[in-house]
Amino acid sequence: MKKLISRRNFLKVCALAGSAAALSACGGGKSTGSGNSAAAAVDVTGAVTFPLSEKVTFTGMTSFPVGSEPEPNNRTIFKRLEEQTNVHIDWTAIQSDQWSDKITLNMSNPNTLTDFVFTADFTDSNLLRYADQGVILNLEDYIDNNMPYLQKVFEQYPEYRTMCTDSDGHIWALPWIEQLGSEKTAIQTIGNMSFINTKWLNFLGLSMPTTVDEFEQVLIAFRDNAASIKAEYGIDGDIIPMSCIVNNGDQDPSILINGFGEGYGDADKDRHIAVTNDRKVICAATQQGYRDGLDWLHKLYAEKLIDPECFTQEWSTYVSKGKAGRYGVCFSWDVANIDNLTDWEPLPALTADTRNITPQNGSFTSGFARGRCVVTAKAENPALVCAWLDQMYAPLQSPQNNWGTYGDAEGFNIFELSTNDKGEPMLKHAPLGDASPVEVREAQCVSGPLAVLDDYYGVYVTCPDDAQYRLDWIKEIYTPDMNNDYVYPNVFMSNEDTEQVSNLQADLQTYMNTQKADWIMNGTTDAEWNEYLSKLEDYGLSDYLGIMQKYLASLSAFSSAAITSAFALSF
Repeated sequence: MKKLISRRNFLKVCALAGSAAALSACGGGKSTGSGNSAAAAVDVTGAVTFPLSEKVTFTGMTSFPVGSEPEPNNRTIFKRLEEQTNVHIDWTAIQSDQWSDKITLNMSNPNTLTDFVFTADFTDSNLLRYADQGVILNLEDYIDNNMPYLQKVFEQYPEYRTMCTDSDGHIWALPWIEQLGSEKTAIQTIGNMSFINTKWLNFLGLSMPTTVDEFEQVLIAFRDNAASIKAEYGIDGDIIPMSCIVNNGDQDPSILINGFGEGYGDADKDRHIAVTNDRKVICAATQQGYRDGLDWLHKLYAEKLIDPECFTQEWSTYVSKGKAGRYGVCFSWDVANIDNLTDWEPLPALTADTRNITPQNGSFTSGFARGRCVVTAKAENPALVCAWLDQMYAPLQSPQNNWGTYGDAEGFNIFELSTNDKGEPMLKHAPLGDASPVEVREAQCVSGPLAVLDDYYGVYVTCPDDAQYRLDWIKEIYTPDMNNDYVYPNVFMSNEDTEQVSNLQADLQTYMNTQKADWIMNGTTDAEWNEYLSKLEDYGLSDYLGIMQKYLASLSAFSSAAITSAFALSF
């Protein structure tokens, strides 16, 4: 049973741990935001009516994308929320590329702790550790009593509440939920889509490749005809037959090796696990097909068909070369982030020993992040904080937080405020034109806790054009080759298992990713492969897989259909 630390006891810990100033920052004295007497005085016995009669102030932490507006209160969404709720937020804003380092320090320092963390994105290990330390509050009672919008989502989709609940029945964070399709057609089934430059294909009279051998020949043609391609399209810089960023999420080329050996590929690029059709959890990075696939990628690299900067380049470099029209093949969530839609098409599954696409783990229940937002013990009126955060789950608010807003006179607007068939307010996506979806959204959206459900489309919001064409790509090009019936579901493990998995995964992931990059660059031998397998066992791979298997085996009526409403497990 998890020991719950009350806010009062947390303040005592703060006092013992530091000076009177630390106590004040924990809420025991006057402090900016959390010491707001108006907030503390509001009696919250149920749902709160906004705007409040008297302005209150909370403190919050959030991240912002590199190159975007660093002051949250300058964003139209937060300006409008303050007007609608009469709640002001004193933000601590951290640039996204510095978040992981700074949030850890801020959470451990009473002087920098805020009432809530809007974009926490905490792992299960972090959630349970902060819970044990009494730094964050359990939220289930506040959800039931003060958060009607989120409560309605949980009532409609009870699997999400279950996935948020730990083994002792507590909810420590508010989730991010984005539904776009389901099961094998869900938009999250594939992250690192491969795209091929059809303009170059047509110029050289080549067909869309369907096998790894055909694909290699296409890359060779791009390489050998680089001069004529540059001259035809006025390209500055060297032609790069294929670019990627190895071990970098959606920019990783692992989708290409799905056809080797058993066909598992390496869709889970963090945990490197897959689920077989007989419901066994395996390590994808120890399968023979994985090794054969890396050997093939090394062959392409040795033939100078892969960008030599693929191991080290940053996102900005990757994009700038793509925008210059230098790529024949690239990888991303959406090629519009790299170049344009007109000249590119998704590359279908490539046949080697087999033909298969492995969906990403957890994808059958659409987009879900358990640890998106937390409320801390510093909050003097956590019920009111939760009531304000509940406004993020309003059906017209969640799409704006997720993608962007309307009525911003200073920049590109993601939405126009329109009406649906019943004449009710509806957010209509504005045409993106040539704008990058990522860039325009990062300029407006605020992320945080939210829920965008499939039944919102056409009622509260239109489906984004870039989401719709991506859904179409998945359904038409990739779903027919998804031969795996199962993905590993989104489970909330016990504290003990979470800690053990976290410790094991740290060594396993680092070693696997290091070897993957090395073998693509330099190739491998039988002796090196065998040593790799042996070291993985030394790092605890069998124990790691055993824990994963335990939770998978405990799912009742486990099937591909059931995964859509798969329950997280309680132990």
